[in-house]
Amino acid sequence: MLLMKLEAREKFAFLQLAHYLARVDSNFGNEEEEFILEYCDEMGIENIDNFDIENFNLEATLNNFKSQRSKKIVLLELMILVHIDNIFNIKEQILVEKISQIFGIGSKDLDDFSSWGKSVAKLYEIAKVYINDNYEELIS
Repeated sequence: MLLMKLEAREKFAFLQLAHYLARVDSNFGNEEEEFILEYCDEMGIENIDNFDIENFNLEATLNNFKSQRSKKIVLLELMILVHIDNIFNIKEQILVEKISQIFGIGSKDLDDFSSWGKSVAKLYEIAKVYINDNYEELIS
């Protein structure tokens, strides 16, 4: 929804960041993988086949985002990923707080972004039910 507003280099940096966030808790699940593929579809880019968490450079990746608008989009979208598996792990929380500090986004805004991301994650799960081919059977 918002990712299409990023510049090309920002989209690739965001994808790297999403992969890093999804793996920071050492639990890269199906929900996170599925949502990263949704991100790729939205941005019109190919997914990363082999993400190397050991050589990922957070600061260098974050330097790709120059405008405050892009930084807010990144955090909003990452908050969906954080909540997509219904588990907000402490390592994910620490990483998101670090990103927000580097981006100059305050804790109140971060809390609001987190609430938004949690809501969108829930709505995404509901939408998957609605578009399921067996929807009529599921509700009867």
